[in-house]
Amino acid sequence: MKNIYLNIYKPNKANLKKAKKNIENNNVIGLPTETVYGLAGNAYSNKSVKKIFSLKKRPLYNPLIVHFKNLKNAKEDVIFNNSFLKLYNVFCPGPITFVLKKKNNSKISDIATSKKKTVAIRFPKHKVARKLLSLVKVPLAAPSANMASKLSSTSPYDVVEEFKNKIKIVLDGGKSKVGLESTIIDLTERPKILRPGSISPKRISKILKKKVKIYKNIKQIKSPGQLKVHYSPGIPVKMSQKRISKKNEALVGFGKKFKKGKKYFNLSKKGNLHEAANNLYTTLRKIKNSGFKSIVVNKIPNVGIGIAINDRLKKASNK
Repeated sequence: MKNIYLNIYKPNKANLKKAKKNIENNNVIGLPTETVYGLAGNAYSNKSVKKIFSLKKRPLYNPLIVHFKNLKNAKEDVIFNNSFLKLYNVFCPGPITFVLKKKNNSKISDIATSKKKTVAIRFPKHKVARKLLSLVKVPLAAPSANMASKLSSTSPYDVVEEFKNKIKIVLDGGKSKVGLESTIIDLTERPKILRPGSISPKRISKILKKKVKIYKNIKQIKSPGQLKVHYSPGIPVKMSQKRISKKNEALVGFGKKFKKGKKYFNLSKKGNLHEAANNLYTTLRKIKNSGFKSIVVNKIPNVGIGIAINDRLKKASNK
């Protein structure tokens, strides 16, 4: 049987140099982060950014997140404000993305920002991502490593299954720790959350000392994760269901009381929402690959990271 995983590389010194060379040659690599795996390329290069959009079949009006190592690197391209600095000091590096105004002299590709005057930036915590950012000396445009509107990848094997040998290097950083994409907050006007994640609105409101809500108007796309249809496993998904109603249907739930059986998939036997979030995409992918034709999901508590889980399921269930 042919090994399709030959393009997965351990992140040792030699392989990080290979990844660096690929970035410098305007190629795209698979990069681990603490949230999900990304398709990373030079954010200053139109050629590299075009490859990312092409590989993902992503619409050009849906901007990318640009990854920096620290404030020193980011200050060349974006305009900081007090709200950003307060949140950065508490949560970064980590699973939070900020939409800020782009500087007029920024080198970030206009394609990456969908020709907007704003840019979504993040400071990843994963040590492999940070090592690569130190080596390449440029910010990395790195949306999730999946085809547009499909499930994000949370392991190097997911990336290869999604893109086969179209990506020459996928750095192996293990399974993503969070398992869901970053919280995105727009700080260009009154702070508002464009995509919920592991950092909840409640925690952000506490730091900023003002009520910060989730923004649900998708008429203006300012960041990833705002499209109505997203995170789809490729088969129908229905939320807040108690039982299976069709043949070849799988039921997803969590907690000690959840049923056991071939058609039942438990996100967390402990009833832990963080564990459920970490297992969500892996479970949905496994169900699809097992040949099931549809998925129904028990009601998930809409608190903390449960808000983000429900956001992903809602978008996966949209047609």
